[in-house]
Amino acid sequence: MTEGIELLTFGCRLNLAESDRMRELAEAAGLADTIIVNTCAVTAEAERQARQAIRRARRQRPGATIVVTGCGAQIDAARYGGMSEADHCIGNAEKLRAETWIGLKRATRLNPAARVQVGDIMRAPPAPSAVVGDQRTRAFVEVQQGCDHRCTFCVIPYGRGPSRSLPIDQAVAALRPLVAGGVREIVLTGVDLMSWGGDLPDRPTFATLVRALLEQVPDLPRLRLSSLDPAEIDEGLIALYATQERLMPHLHLSLQAGDDLILKRMKRRHDRAQALAVIGRLRAARPDCAIGADLIAGFPTEDAAMFARSLALIDEARLDVVHVFPYSPRPGTPAARMKQLAPQVVQARAAGLRTAGAA
Repeated sequence: MTEGIELLTFGCRLNLAESDRMRELAEAAGLADTIIVNTCAVTAEAERQARQAIRRARRQRPGATIVVTGCGAQIDAARYGGMSEADHCIGNAEKLRAETWIGLKRATRLNPAARVQVGDIMRAPPAPSAVVGDQRTRAFVEVQQGCDHRCTFCVIPYGRGPSRSLPIDQAVAALRPLVAGGVREIVLTGVDLMSWGGDLPDRPTFATLVRALLEQVPDLPRLRLSSLDPAEIDEGLIALYATQERLMPHLHLSLQAGDDLILKRMKRRHDRAQALAVIGRLRAARPDCAIGADLIAGFPTEDAAMFARSLALIDEARLDVVHVFPYSPRPGTPAARMKQLAPQVVQARAAGLRTAGAA
């Protein structure tokens, strides 16, 4: 019996949404007995797990076609495309095009030219498609793609390209049929959600998009936002949390650290005081809100006092959920050239942050 299409997804909610879209495209193209590995490149561990999954997939399904895509494949096409276990390596722009999957249906393992299809992500289309994933009671809708910032630890801009925004009318058009079909909650996703609108005429704010979706899709019971940059949260968005009950009282912030010098070396655009201030304004506007955050443990040059300030931030900000990432150097990033901490120190500090977060 022929096996079907299997998705192995690593990383963020955006990847989850895009995996659902790839399944649709692969099925429409008539592919079967295919494993799609959607990789993440945010940490070295994420890449290790993806490569391990590719090798395991080949052992378990030796006759399957294995397609590798995602940020890992985009950033290091030579490595992933060179894996003997992989049949195809396709880029982040190519993976969402119907013609790519139609072409894979016709391609063979013996055609090297068709194996690697990874274009220049910096020349990606000007706007993202309205990628939708998990269309049962909750759907993830991509309204923004790419990132124009250059945090010193991060390679994701090189995997996703420049920031592009889905115009309001297209976002509304994506939501309406989902709600009509029974979806009760929409989660807006993107690489850098708060930068939405910067590439559109008149540079509308992200709050403008949120307000428009709530007003123009009145039958939507719940709208939720994924990870937000605290430096970009403005009074317009805070006002929406205060007045719109359909905007879910949950925020996840990319804080990354609680020490100002480390934040500066990370090239983040907020400091500790600004982060605490915006959290305070959010809680004043919506007392029932739950606030989570990303924190990086063991960033280069972090000493014990700096780590203590990040640890204290968890209590001071009253964080409800903490996602901890042990720092790992990403090739080509400025932080990779800084003085690194010993791996055991990084792991110990990550454990300390996780313990404080769990408490």
